Amino acid sequence: MKNTLSFLLGILFSVFITYPTSAALTIEDLCSGKYSPKRVNGIHPMNNGDTYSRLSDDHKQILSYSFTNGILKDVLFDVATARNVSLETIDGYIISPDEKKILIQTETKPIYRHSFTAVWYIYDIHNQTLSPLSDNGPQQSPKFSPDGNLIAFVRENNIYLVKLLFGNSESQVTKDGKVNKIINGIPDWVNEEEFSSSCSFDFNADASMIAWIRYDETDVKTFSFPWYKGTFPEKNDYADYPGQYEYKYPIAGSQNASVSVQTFDIKSRVIRTLNLPIQPDSYIPRIHFTSDSNRLAVFTLNRHQDCLEVYMANPRSTECKKVLRDNVDKYINENVFRNLVFSNDCFVLMSERNGYNSLYVYNLNGVLLRSIVGENLIVRDLYGLDESGNIYYCANHVDDPIHTAVYRTDNRGRTTCLSDRLGDNSAIFSTKMNYYINVWSNIQTPPITTLHNSRGKLIATLEDNNKLISQLSTIDLGSREFFQFTTSEGVTLNGYMVRPANFSPQSKYPVVMFQYSGPGAQQVVDSWNCGNMGGTLYEQFLASKGFVCVCVDGRGTGGRGAEFEKCTYLNLYALESRDQVETAIYLSKLPYVDSSRIGIWGWSYGGSMTLMSMSEGRPVFAAGVAVAPVTSWRYYDTIYTERYMRTPQENSLGYDFGPINSVDKLSGKLLICHGTADDNVHFRNTIEYTEELIQAGKSFIVLPYNNRNHNISGGNTRQHLFSSITDFFIQNL
Repeated sequence: MKNTLSFLLGILFSVFITYPTSAALTIEDLCSGKYSPKRVNGIHPMNNGDTYSRLSDDHKQILSYSFTNGILKDVLFDVATARNVSLETIDGYIISPDEKKILIQTETKPIYRHSFTAVWYIYDIHNQTLSPLSDNGPQQSPKFSPDGNLIAFVRENNIYLVKLLFGNSESQVTKDGKVNKIINGIPDWVNEEEFSSSCSFDFNADASMIAWIRYDETDVKTFSFPWYKGTFPEKNDYADYPGQYEYKYPIAGSQNASVSVQTFDIKSRVIRTLNLPIQPDSYIPRIHFTSDSNRLAVFTLNRHQDCLEVYMANPRSTECKKVLRDNVDKYINENVFRNLVFSNDCFVLMSERNGYNSLYVYNLNGVLLRSIVGENLIVRDLYGLDESGNIYYCANHVDDPIHTAVYRTDNRGRTTCLSDRLGDNSAIFSTKMNYYINVWSNIQTPPITTLHNSRGKLIATLEDNNKLISQLSTIDLGSREFFQFTTSEGVTLNGYMVRPANFSPQSKYPVVMFQYSGPGAQQVVDSWNCGNMGGTLYEQFLASKGFVCVCVDGRGTGGRGAEFEKCTYLNLYALESRDQVETAIYLSKLPYVDSSRIGIWGWSYGGSMTLMSMSEGRPVFAAGVAVAPVTSWRYYDTIYTERYMRTPQENSLGYDFGPINSVDKLSGKLLICHGTADDNVHFRNTIEYTEELIQAGKSFIVLPYNNRNHNISGGNTRQHLFSSITDFFIQNL
């Protein structure tokens, strides 16, 4: 009786007391950006070496801060006080070399991954006046001359020049630009996508010349896809009848755009073509004027992409002299061109010639001055050199691919680690390399942005993301752990695992594996960028539904040196899919994993790998989701595909190995998601693949996303995509 009374009193008492409950992750919140970390955006180091500018969080101001203490110094631009033009917000900015003017970016409209058009305004800092860069239509890739008196930009495939000292007078430099035929100063689709560039022109040091790459894509075959009315955005032009988008897209083994380098003498208005002694099918990933006004550095690649040559060209005489040749086994990574640094009379080049990505310093005649090969480090990003010859970069140790740090190597070869926290580190240095802003995170912690001097000493914390950390503390998150295992082929692989918060080792759990698996890529990193939506939060959401989530980087992925990365050369998919199957087999032997309920998914290369892993021959996957997969390398572009596979004419057997040729071995339930307007991995891949599935009598589900590109977003699209992926795994696992 006493126990019964106490029980009833307990129930009554509980009515008047509210116990704290944990918040729950939802797909809606994840896709809305509720848990997105704050970042210090739009940072631009200024000339004096002690100041940097940045875009305000509300995109209404451009602010300057001190590198010495991180304190606000000045307001360089404010939409509220700018005269002549009324703006509510801005999208970005470019400060002139003399720091007297700012180009203000508005009305931005994306084209492809890196390119966009915008309406740009010239802002005079002293007078606080805004004036249009051009009244004749939106512009692409504007650039100041070194003296700040000229601005060049591209519109409709032609280069234009604006002279600020002559009342912003505008003149047209090239006149042969034409859609789907001739492009001046900006790359075509494939060069933009695979060499990570949206600008292909430059001013020389004394602002007397412009040089640019000219792309003739007349003979490149056209690809088209349909436009429908749709929503977010709504294309009302196609309300009655669909339209189509056409652009030049060279598939593997086909004709590329032919490239040349032209120069323009601003005073005489003479256009010349450089006499470059390269093969007709060569690439020109970058050009860069040096500190010498009469020396233009031209970086070229052969079609096999295993031989980089550097020419020093005279922009007036058109004479080109080869100063450097770098032959690398199998292929040269694209990050070489993203990390070129010029400093006065020298430049720094990345190379894997020693089996690990290292740095090499050359003078302008191509003479090797020194190499930076630091203690088995693999360089990820190059930041620059200071006046003393110290070089600053980000790298990981060959035996520790999941962590990155910021390093300095002096001119005697002594290497110092500047970052002091284990995880993922990146940096933005001041112009004199005497200060830097460090962004650090790990798989547990959102990015923390701090200010340091060149010795690594902490000066100030600029963003700690404490608000997000506090938000996440109210959610009952599961454990996130890194692990290693060795496959039956003797290969040690790295992975991470997310378990439910209420995990019980005595229970049996279904598993969802996620991966990307592409050459040089990494998913298993101790970083907030790990997993989907940051901090493995989508994996945490799946864990809250009762799944164990796993990701493993197989052979071909980055951070472990050229031998590990390039072992997939000429035969993409084979080793990578075997490693994902080996992962599933390893997991199936864990006491808390239900071996009959293991699924796999991925996006792009990861979508392809999902299909290949489900078709590897060992039926270990009960279900899989492939988002925007390449189903045959014969459908993908020249530069990326041939970098790893050479051409179909040279490597027919390699191209015949892929999802579309393996449908007979497909096992497990399959969902494919793809945007109908994907300019990168065409919807064609899914259509042709599903036709083979139909003829093979295989069941599948396809979710097409109307007018969506490779990113599959807009309106409610991303939420629908992830809800569909989640529901599919719940229903089938």
